[in-house]
Amino acid sequence: MSKILVLVVIFYSIVSCKEDKIEDIDVSNIVVSLKVERFEEHFYNMNLESLQDLKKEFPFLFPKFTPDSIWLQKSNNKDEIELYDKSQQVFGDFQEEKNNIKNLFKHIKYYHPNFKSPKVITLITDLDYTNKVIYADSLLFVGLDMFLGAGEKCYNDFPAYISRNFDKSQLQVEIAKEIGLKYFHSGNKRQFIEILVDEGRKMFLLDAYLPQLTDNVKIGYSQKELSWASANESQIWKYFVENELLYSSDNKLSSRFIDKAPFSKFFIDIDKESPGRIGIWLGWQIVRSYMKNNNVTLQQLLQKDAEEIFKKSKYKPKK
Repeated sequence: MSKILVLVVIFYSIVSCKEDKIEDIDVSNIVVSLKVERFEEHFYNMNLESLQDLKKEFPFLFPKFTPDSIWLQKSNNKDEIELYDKSQQVFGDFQEEKNNIKNLFKHIKYYHPNFKSPKVITLITDLDYTNKVIYADSLLFVGLDMFLGAGEKCYNDFPAYISRNFDKSQLQVEIAKEIGLKYFHSGNKRQFIEILVDEGRKMFLLDAYLPQLTDNVKIGYSQKELSWASANESQIWKYFVENELLYSSDNKLSSRFIDKAPFSKFFIDIDKESPGRIGIWLGWQIVRSYMKNNNVTLQQLLQKDAEEIFKKSKYKPKK
């Protein structure tokens, strides 16, 4: 009997830890093109003659009045060459990433039929953290040196809570986020609940675009952090409600619960146990509840008023 009880406990523990998976859709018949240009492979192996061809092919990457000597000097920079060499080790022929990006593009086109696949251009940004991925309609720039792996020494100057997601597993997530912004316009939200719902909608786009990924990868949490958020969901919600934060316009709330940080700031004992950006995770659960309880399309979700989404979500935190 005791063995049976143990098995029952284990079973329900596994069930309770399962994520709310978004049903994947069949994109096998959706046709998208994918063209990837490995700019960094040309740049760090060029000479004066090949530089001229490169400038003709990628004029948007070469400011007009910068002399050739500067580009040649840059292509021979020791630190940048080290980043390039590491990117070659990590990504190789980029085939795995090509497959992932193509699958991502198919999902985006399924939800947005007018979507046209941008040309993907990989490059080395010299650790430009703010421009890991840039989407410019027909072009998508990906800085490979920002996805080399959290433990790389080149990231030593970054805070650990930021560099932890400088990993190749985050590449398709960052691409999906950037493209998703094209279809999402938040406007000037002031109340905290509106910010929560808007961040939740952005996360739900990742559910739709990247249904094969786990929740911790999509939000950039460790599995331990994700488990903490799930286990403390009711307490987080209770704190927001009892402290009358939902309809507050205090702009400090974003720095406490939305912005990247080593932990969220409740100003109570649990702070250092919590992951940063807990408001984004909670908003995600609200939007998931809304989509579960309302018959609306993804496009309709993006157009709905945030207050309406919250009221119709029937959100109840897990206890």
